[in-house]
Amino acid sequence: MKPVKVGLLGMGTVGSGTINVLNRNAEEIARRAGREIRISHAAAKEYNPDKIHGLDKIDKITDDAFEVVNDPDVAIIIELIGGYSPALELVLKAIDNGKHVVTANKALIAKHGNEIFAAAQKKGLMVAFEAAVAGGIPIIKAIREGLAANQILWVAGIINGTSNFILTEMRDKGRDFGDVLKEAQTLGYAEADPTFDVEGIDAAHKLTILGAIAFGIPLQFEKTYTEGITKIEQQDVAYAGELGYRIKLLGIARKTDKGIELRVHPTLIPERRLIANVDGVMNAVVVKGDAVGPTLYYGAGAGSEPTASAVIADLVDVVRALTSDPENRVPHLAFQPHKLSRMPILPMEEVETAYYLRMQAIDRPGVLADVTRILGDAGISIEAILQKEPAEGASHVPVIFLTQRVQEKFMNKAIKQIEKLDSIDGKVMRIRLETLA
Repeated sequence: MKPVKVGLLGMGTVGSGTINVLNRNAEEIARRAGREIRISHAAAKEYNPDKIHGLDKIDKITDDAFEVVNDPDVAIIIELIGGYSPALELVLKAIDNGKHVVTANKALIAKHGNEIFAAAQKKGLMVAFEAAVAGGIPIIKAIREGLAANQILWVAGIINGTSNFILTEMRDKGRDFGDVLKEAQTLGYAEADPTFDVEGIDAAHKLTILGAIAFGIPLQFEKTYTEGITKIEQQDVAYAGELGYRIKLLGIARKTDKGIELRVHPTLIPERRLIANVDGVMNAVVVKGDAVGPTLYYGAGAGSEPTASAVIADLVDVVRALTSDPENRVPHLAFQPHKLSRMPILPMEEVETAYYLRMQAIDRPGVLADVTRILGDAGISIEAILQKEPAEGASHVPVIFLTQRVQEKFMNKAIKQIEKLDSIDGKVMRIRLETLA
């Protein structure tokens, strides 16, 4: 049987890893796919030949990605350029030309996936995107296929390694956010502009995809609540530890009677939970199914060869399905396209969770009573209070409250009232808390 010819767009970190792994494990991959898979045409504006093994096996390398997409001999396009454009135009052109697509582009799928999948559906083509979420962890396949018997109740994941590295260093070494961010940039974990990582946008792209395949809903990135870690102070990390919790940037997708929660934000997690002990740049996702219960998926969320592992796994799946009936392939978003749910995405004010509150209070009698009265009037029950000793000469002391679960709109109202008290200095620091029980 003739080899399947593949076109590769992008030969950077993931692209070079894909070439290296595909060449190194060529025989094993062919045994699994049933046919040899060969990159015959590649496009890159620039690449490092010293980091790529087997360039001589590629028939043609160009700087024009559309030349690859229009190559009639190429059956599958691997898109590893990233971003929205020209990635969207290239993927849609590949589909129009009758080519299957494999991509690691979470931003593209989260924002334009509905359009891309509809175009592929009309042509009877596959669009595979395992590498778009959590790097080498096969979480898409796990939810879409391995847990197909289950109603998924919730998904919670550490799905951005940069933020997890920063929070780990703040906890373990008592360092400040800005200091650790600079190191993350030096180590290559964070970009020169780290906005997508530290503001939660990267995690929101990934959560949008996880929520869609977990609950069979259209991709709705614009409705995913997104909050980053830039306001987290070292003292919050330390106080959370004293109370038996760890702070993680968590992506949470949960199905409720009222609708779907899609939210990314810093979260206190009990330190006894396995996911609370995922440190450094590693990723982990917990999926709770009604039949299987909670399952944990852990591994490298980024990197050249870990991500290439997921890219090539998709490539093998596409090659296996080349001759299969398009109607009987695994659906892009796990559920048949005409069976996608129209359940609403809940606004953040309607979400119910517990909270960590830190405030600077004047060190005098009656202050705590005023705060607890406001919380009580809002129907907010207190789980724990931690009051620290004032620093020498200081007039204010840090006071930390852990609350029980309440709708966010009631907490927002209570915080506004607390901040108006003359005994409270500045803004109340609020971090959401999830037990993941």
